[in-house]
Amino acid sequence: MNDMPSHTRLFRRGSVWWHRGPIPRDIRDTYPKTEETFSLKTSDHKEALRRLPRAMAEVLERFDEHRRMLARQQEPALLELTPEQLKHIEDVYYWHLLDEDEELRLSGLDDADFEALNEFIDLAEDVGRYELARGMAFSPFGESEAAEVLTWSSVDLKLDKASPSWPKLYRAIQTATVRAARAKRQRSEGSPVETPPEPQTNQPVDGHLASMLIGEWVAEKSRAKGGWTPATAAANKLWAERFVEMASDRPIGDYGKSDARGFKTALLSLPPNWTKIKGLEKLAMNEAAKRAAELNLKPMSGKNVNKVLGFVRAFWNWAKANYDVASNPFDGLNVKISGKARDERQPFTLAELSAIVKSPVYTGCQSIRYHNSPGDLIPSDNGVYWVPLVGLFTGCRSGEIIQLRTEDVKIEGGIAYIEVTDDGDDLSLKNSGSRRRIPVHKTLKEIGFLRFAERQRKLGHKRLFPDFPKAKDGTYSTAYSRKFSNLLKAIGIKHNKISFHSFRHSFEDACRNSRIPLDFVNALQGHAQQGMAGRYGNGLYGLQLLSEEMEKLTYDGLDLRHLARDSHTGSIAEQQGCLGSPG
Repeated sequence: MNDMPSHTRLFRRGSVWWHRGPIPRDIRDTYPKTEETFSLKTSDHKEALRRLPRAMAEVLERFDEHRRMLARQQEPALLELTPEQLKHIEDVYYWHLLDEDEELRLSGLDDADFEALNEFIDLAEDVGRYELARGMAFSPFGESEAAEVLTWSSVDLKLDKASPSWPKLYRAIQTATVRAARAKRQRSEGSPVETPPEPQTNQPVDGHLASMLIGEWVAEKSRAKGGWTPATAAANKLWAERFVEMASDRPIGDYGKSDARGFKTALLSLPPNWTKIKGLEKLAMNEAAKRAAELNLKPMSGKNVNKVLGFVRAFWNWAKANYDVASNPFDGLNVKISGKARDERQPFTLAELSAIVKSPVYTGCQSIRYHNSPGDLIPSDNGVYWVPLVGLFTGCRSGEIIQLRTEDVKIEGGIAYIEVTDDGDDLSLKNSGSRRRIPVHKTLKEIGFLRFAERQRKLGHKRLFPDFPKAKDGTYSTAYSRKFSNLLKAIGIKHNKISFHSFRHSFEDACRNSRIPLDFVNALQGHAQQGMAGRYGNGLYGLQLLSEEMEKLTYDGLDLRHLARDSHTGSIAEQQGCLGSPG
């Protein structure tokens, strides 16, 4: 508590002594008054001096409360309230209503006041029960009461305006109102009903329950430029919460290696999508893991176990950086995986690539909607046509391709290239090393890619593939993944080792077989590397050098002549003339 400024002084208003003090310098610009005055309620000077220390202490507490309010405004808002916090708020509001009622009765009530009080109690209970019964999540009075109770010193929480916990908070207010009305009616009937002690803050001494910090972590990671998509945020939040639920919610510094090992042990027995398996879906995570082991169900892959452990490890790394946490209990906890990443996804074989480029999309389909059925339409003005071809000749991930803007296809020094970036709204990349420039391969030019890009620009499209909107999970690739999987099924080559990501492996193999040096392959694919190699994807290789290497790229045995013949797009020089140079 800060000391009152030394020039605090007494003064008289009429015969009564008051004291006056200026606002401390650190809160002067935000405090609602220019000075604090407080009546000492006596005309006797000696009595005024005796009462002064207590009055000063009260004013100092006002200053401290203002400082706490300012600090609360700077804190990130909670995305959700825990069940414990909601129960605490209900108990605080219940205490408030009974304390208010007791103070009113102690002042004495005549018959008219007593009747009015009971009418008010009946009305409050009727409204509370009506709202509870109908699940009414909003009312002007409930909203104002909920917002106010969050600011009380025994609650002191800041809740995000878009939080899904607001309806639960209103319900806590409604429940407390009905409980208090019942107790007040007992008082009116002459039964002694004690007002409970005021509930104190339910936060631990350090105030940092793991459950409270998860929301702050997710909010910070999602808010940053190029931060998490909603799907990434949801996955990280889900597994961090599952760990806290399994290990119990405690101050963040109380967890140890044994908690992390227990979580890992459960993961090793847990099947993928266990919440959708009958008999497991309603069990807690550790119980589901035990039951799955008893039923000999196939557990999730080691890769996915490590992915989940990585989510929770990232949370603890953030907590270490932002709070007083000594160590990360998940450090060193990984599952050893034999084999290579290729064992998860393989490149396309030559036969599979040939089947893709000879599918109805490229030889004639029924319509955009029915592009896997033979017909007369070649949809060369649509993403279903171009996205696989761009993947084949760039090695880009599907999300990187589908989020491309028309302005990301550029010309510099006579070299056409695609800029893969997260510098823009709704753009995201796997990591910073994924930012790169990829020269447009001569085959894409022959097929008509540059003319397509210019057409999209002239039509006013900001995105190169506006026919693929962002999915509900915040990614552009989710819906397309299903579409591409359906294509593989339709042409009879689908199996669990291939997906759109197989283009990335195919591109890497083709680069190797075309004798393109590994450093250039990494620069084109956006692979992060250690040491100097880690800088190649950030512009150390100029476009001219990258273009020279890209021109070496061939897919031996893959016949694409029908694409160039059917495109009717003019010469490569004409196409590059369409785009001009970047501004």
